[in-house]
Amino acid sequence: MARPPSQEPTAAELEILRTLWDSGPAELAEVCARLRQRRPVATTTVATMLGILKEKGLVKRSSGPRGYLWEARVSKKATASGMLRRFIERVFEGSAQRLVAHLVSEGSLSQREREEIVSLLSVAREKKGPKR
Repeated sequence: MARPPSQEPTAAELEILRTLWDSGPAELAEVCARLRQRRPVATTTVATMLGILKEKGLVKRSSGPRGYLWEARVSKKATASGMLRRFIERVFEGSAQRLVAHLVSEGSLSQREREEIVSLLSVAREKKGPKR
């Protein structure tokens, strides 16, 4: 049985979304030019991927002065939140605590990152107020 297509962006689609988040609405040529600053890409490939992103509801297309303007329909924050939530569900059985424990135990976090996490937790605790 075939797996249903994912609504989550692939790595290459995410690269296009990042370009659109950074630039705002852009024509195909501009998207390609920005992507080519990092690596070679074919215009036809980018056009196909923009079409797929449109089908997924992640970008929208409107008429521009010289062709279509492509624009992200989803925010960077919403995309990151959704992808992270699904990742935590798949890999860490829905437990954010397990994710953080993994990062700490693997030594993936610098001292500064650990301090920032502690600070974020402290601020969150203060906003929530004392336990009753």
